[in-house]
Amino acid sequence: MTFTPDKGAYIRTNTWLAAGAMAGAMAVLWLIGNPYAWTGAPAGLAAVVVRAWYLASEELEAKWEMTATTLTGPGPRIVPLNQIEAVNTMGSFVQIVTKAGDKHLIKYQADPAATKTAIERALP
Repeated sequence: MTFTPDKGAYIRTNTWLAAGAMAGAMAVLWLIGNPYAWTGAPAGLAAVVVRAWYLASEELEAKWEMTATTLTGPGPRIVPLNQIEAVNTMGSFVQIVTKAGDKHLIKYQADPAATKTAIERALP
């Protein structure tokens, strides 16, 4: 089974990140007494747009493969299924936590709950 990133989830995640960056930048400028606090909005938006554009080619190619015994991701990251302690969802991400405490993210899933369920069903 292959878990591939979804472009729509990538755009949604970065849209929320941009909204947070815009609000955060405006708040910081307002708190320091800058009379042009509104400039934080376009600055936050621009920062996230540039970041999203720059990382898109890498993030949208990151695939995870699950076999009967392992979960293999980019890098390559190899996680034996019998070493997985927890599977969590966070927005469009699925977090894999191993018994050793290592954490891995399967990013930008269209249906993170379905990804989580598929991994949990494969666990020994």
